[in-house]
Amino acid sequence: MMSYEPLFETMRKKGITSYRLQKMGFNRATYYAIKNGNSVSTNTIHLLCKLLDCRVEDIMEYVADPPE
Repeated sequence: MMSYEPLFETMRKKGITSYRLQKMGFNRATYYAIKNGNSVSTNTIHLLCKLLDCRVEDIMEYVADPPE
C-alpha cells in the first residue's frame, strides 16, 4: 500500500498549509482524497513535486501489507 505521510511531513518542513497548496493551484478535493489514503494519478504526484519543489519519495512511500 502507498502512504502519503511523507507529503504531510514535507509540507510541515516547508511551512505549506493545505490552504496555501490550494492557492498554488492544487485541487482541494484531491488533497482530501490523499489525506484519506485514496490513490491518485502520477500527474497528481508530478504536480505536487513541482509545487513543493521535491522528489517523489518526499510525497509518498510504499508500505508493505502485514503478513496474514
